[in-house]
Amino acid sequence: MVKNWERYTSKLADEKFDAIIIGSGISGLTTATFLSKAGKRVLVLEGHFKVGGWTHTFHRGQYEWDVGIHYIGGVGKKNALLRRLFDEITEEQLQWEPMPDNYDRMVFPDKSYNFMSGREKFVDQLTEYFPEERKAIELYVDMIKQCTKASRKFFMNKGLPKTVSGLTYGPMSRAFLQWSDKTTWDVLRGLTDNQDLIGVLTGQYGDYGLPPKQSSFAIHASVVNHYLYGAYYPVGGSGMIAETIAPVIKKNGGKIVVNAKVSEILIHKNRAIGVKLENGDQIQAPLVISSAGVASTFGKLAPEASGYSEKLNHVHPSCAHICLYIGMDKSAENMALEATNLWIYPGYDHDTNLQRYLKNTQSSFPVVYISFPSAKDPTWTEKHGQTATMEAITLAPYEMFSAWDHTSWKKRGEDYDTRKSELTNRLMQYVYANVPKIEGHVDHLELSTPLTTRDFLGYDKGEIYGIEHSPERFRQKWLRPQTSVKDLYLTGQDIVTDGVAGALMSGVITSSAILRKNVVKDLLKH
Repeated sequence: MVKNWERYTSKLADEKFDAIIIGSGISGLTTATFLSKAGKRVLVLEGHFKVGGWTHTFHRGQYEWDVGIHYIGGVGKKNALLRRLFDEITEEQLQWEPMPDNYDRMVFPDKSYNFMSGREKFVDQLTEYFPEERKAIELYVDMIKQCTKASRKFFMNKGLPKTVSGLTYGPMSRAFLQWSDKTTWDVLRGLTDNQDLIGVLTGQYGDYGLPPKQSSFAIHASVVNHYLYGAYYPVGGSGMIAETIAPVIKKNGGKIVVNAKVSEILIHKNRAIGVKLENGDQIQAPLVISSAGVASTFGKLAPEASGYSEKLNHVHPSCAHICLYIGMDKSAENMALEATNLWIYPGYDHDTNLQRYLKNTQSSFPVVYISFPSAKDPTWTEKHGQTATMEAITLAPYEMFSAWDHTSWKKRGEDYDTRKSELTNRLMQYVYANVPKIEGHVDHLELSTPLTTRDFLGYDKGEIYGIEHSPERFRQKWLRPQTSVKDLYLTGQDIVTDGVAGALMSGVITSSAILRKNVVKDLLKH
């Protein structure tokens, strides 16, 4: 396959670009695509040696794993907005494989619960488990829809010029804020007093990282709605997302460069004029777009940007995690592994489970998520032979690893390896208990920690979802593409919400803000 990106060399500093984009995750690549299609010559700078941010994959021999993409909703129908956006930025080169109707299974000590695709099947299946709660479940899905609908104007407002955005903020945001100001628990407790039902309905909280009493209902509604009509997986694995977007950027005159870590955004008289790299090189451009997250952007890259140090006090990093990458010497088909994701919980009260774990990390994991990438990808066997992969993920506070804060990848010492071995063994107990078919076939185990996330993805505290999705987060008007620094823009999951859909939409909104036109409206005209 022809590589559509290159390693950084200093001669790039002499080239002329209309825009520099920091980070090659889905938000940065989406922004780069829309800008390049509008005639701007873009340069995407990626600090890692791989393109794609959370969408990249890595290999060990025959095995390949996703680091962040496990399933995506909203792409099943060709006329669905998210699908149309993916088709636009990849020029229809990215294909999607549907997951089973039962895309998620919530596993509790006494019982398992299946989430089914399609509103009716979703409601009917949950009603089978909770026959007295049909009315509450139906009302719940209605509320999910209402909140999601209200979110569109709220996020659209962020892409408007500041003056227009300020004038229209009230009418465009009011309906959404009525939902986002409430916690998930507040809304669900108003529907039912059945703690088991609440525990099941919030069983995807690992997709946004905050339990019901801390998370904004807005993020909960966004995630539930995203998967309500089915989940899909990129054919060829999540690495195909960057592989199919990159040629479009290149074709339109843009460049994507790896091993190009930005250390500073250059600002002169409150105007962004370029970036400085870790090696000291400076590259100038009349536009700089950061997809590095607001904490990194204003905490490290542009600390002198006026007013942001105080603003950062109102947002907090999301959770960190550990992920166990498992390789097996037998195919998913031969082991009869399903593609359905597993969410394993020690009990129905997620807030209590998490608090207990944070006080004592030797207690039960508050959630273990298990994904089967090789069972989801129809092309797996032709590329990887008779092998299979799994991922087992749980939350892990950064403090568990802060003793190795000063270390770098592969040079963290024996104590660190011992800690990883302990956690690997604990996670494997959950894996074997829930997927016993793989016993005797495990060939490779590798654990990533919050330090891995920090070193490869640039999040200082190993956070996976940018800033946490609390009610307070959605009240921060400054979380928008335009900044107080002229010609410096933001994109990424902090601007909209976490996940691929949120990051992609942030790229759309940032592009709209820069180009001063609604790129979605333009797309829908065709």
